[in-house]
Amino acid sequence: MATAIPKITLSSSRDIPFNRLVLSQSNVRRAKSGLSIEELARDIERRGLLQSLNVRPVLDGEGTETGTYEVPAGGRRFRALELLVKQKKLAKTAPVPCVVREAGSTILAEDDSLAENVQRVALHPLDQFRAFRDMLEKGMSEEEIAAAFFVAPAVVKQRLRLMTVSDKLLEIYEQDGMKLEQLMAFSISDDHARQEQVWNIVSQSHNREPYVIRRMLTEKTVRASDARARFVGLEAYIVAGGHVMRDRFEADDGGWLQDPAILDRLVMEKLQEAAEQVRAEGWKWVETALSFPWGHTRQFAEIDGTEVPLTDEETARLEALHSDQETIEAEYAQADEYPDEVDARLGEIERAILALEERPLAFDRADMARAGTFVSLDSDGMLQVERGFVLPEDMPAEPEETDDADGSDEYAHGAYDGPNERIADYGSDEGAVGDSIAADVEPEEEDGIKPLPDRLLSELTAWRTLALRDAFASNPHIALTELLHTLVRDVYWQTPGADCLEAHVREISLPVHSPDMPGSLPAHALRQRNEGWKHDLPEEEDALWRWIDGLDDASRMALLAHCLSFGINALYERMPSYGAVSQRSVSERLKRADRLAAALSLDLVEAGWQPTVENYLGRVTKARILQAVREARGDEAVERIAHLKKPDMAREAERLLEGAGWLPEALRTARLADQALVETVTAREDMEAIAAE
Repeated sequence: MATAIPKITLSSSRDIPFNRLVLSQSNVRRAKSGLSIEELARDIERRGLLQSLNVRPVLDGEGTETGTYEVPAGGRRFRALELLVKQKKLAKTAPVPCVVREAGSTILAEDDSLAENVQRVALHPLDQFRAFRDMLEKGMSEEEIAAAFFVAPAVVKQRLRLMTVSDKLLEIYEQDGMKLEQLMAFSISDDHARQEQVWNIVSQSHNREPYVIRRMLTEKTVRASDARARFVGLEAYIVAGGHVMRDRFEADDGGWLQDPAILDRLVMEKLQEAAEQVRAEGWKWVETALSFPWGHTRQFAEIDGTEVPLTDEETARLEALHSDQETIEAEYAQADEYPDEVDARLGEIERAILALEERPLAFDRADMARAGTFVSLDSDGMLQVERGFVLPEDMPAEPEETDDADGSDEYAHGAYDGPNERIADYGSDEGAVGDSIAADVEPEEEDGIKPLPDRLLSELTAWRTLALRDAFASNPHIALTELLHTLVRDVYWQTPGADCLEAHVREISLPVHSPDMPGSLPAHALRQRNEGWKHDLPEEEDALWRWIDGLDDASRMALLAHCLSFGINALYERMPSYGAVSQRSVSERLKRADRLAAALSLDLVEAGWQPTVENYLGRVTKARILQAVREARGDEAVERIAHLKKPDMAREAERLLEGAGWLPEALRTARLADQALVETVTAREDMEAIAAE
């Protein structure tokens, strides 16, 4: 015979006069920060109470009900009603809908209070958008919607911008296929077909940052010198139906490709073909992207490979190239500079030598079965394949270490992790970006120039940090000075540790950066230097100390500078008021970074930074764009672009600033900046004098 399922009994509900209600001491919500009682009171005044209070009878010493009820769940609503009573907008005896828990219940009051707050589910941003959209379609204005929910009109406008996003992408977001900040990046365009194509590209990529999505959606033309165009080739692009715009009156470096969608499709197709060829080598996984963020391999371990030796034919070819190089250099040893054709020939020889000397690695098949590869483009439009990376979960379990039989251990395991130490526990830079579609773009101002946005400053100083690391690693003398400075400060101004030597280097991640940074000159130099040291290091860690001890002084200094460079931190960060690091500490860090940059004569122009729409000009106000052009090219150039709309002004400014050597203030090195300003002014005055004659 089936057992009857016991039926639950719900608590009764009834109206209770407000003056018979008191706030319970069992209410778990104690923190008053952010409760916004005034806003809730105004909302109740407008629409009435939407949710009952949860109450319990107050008993006297003998356990008899007193006619008063305490409120353990619904304290914020109670306070809002209390405020309305004080404002004479609600009668003291006004009936309040209440759910009444019986006296002596086994469920604690704290239990009810906690459950009410924990069990609630915040509204999904997509549901909020749909509600705002429905209200808008039914006649409410954006300002009325904002006022009804006590949010800034900008929040409503931002959510309603999602009306421009493809339904397919909204569905992907609803199923947690993308983040809110990525979805909002798509709202910059109303071309649904292009939106979906861009998502198809970035969803296959390791780099799905919102700035990548915005860049692809806002591109209207692509320079023929762009890495993607060089990778695909103009002929293939034209055959696929793409058009090229040329300037018949000035050098245009090959022109501009007018169909970015076609170009991106061809690039991804060619990358996928390359990825399939790499996958056929036997790798467990292959990731493809136009480019990967700086430091994308940090959380991976690496497997070791052996360098493929030169064949007899390659050895002969390398010797012939070196011979040709020496012959040409000897022939023009007395010349001030090489003729163009000779310079081009030397460049070809150097690239051919580099291709032969940078030997590919051969990997064990068993290692390849648990490792993977990254396939992307380098800054020159060449295919870049990074092999041999292993996810932490795919690493074989380490056997337990035991000391030698005599209990001694000559070298402590893990005492030195080398320059490729992987630190996985870095903070992310996602934050609450979803609340602002253009959080990294400087808002227009009526008068004066306000400070740059925090994210743009972070990107600029990430570029500077990378260049500073490269310069630092190239100057062992400065590196040693900085190390000694740090050690002396630790000894005399801070509490020393108990270890033999507490000095250490922790690689500082650069999660926020502009898309051009991973392919920059400093990035390339750091990668090359790192690969060179990796190649030279002994295979066994036990041999490391003896290997370092046997290096000559110049090599030891160079290795020291290289290792220390990973700890260079010249990053701007906006610190929360309750953070462990204060804003003053960040300011001190930047001050010391300025001193180091001056000592190294760091020049970001020589390091390859160039102002573009993507990394600066499209992210700041028109006033800053005009200020940059004025500093670099003078008032006449400013007058030529001052009437343009911001997107056109940014593009024209990029063209005008090309080769001008202009830098935003955050990237300038004080002494060099003063010298550059003098040279710029002198050159401009000379040009004006020539024009006057």
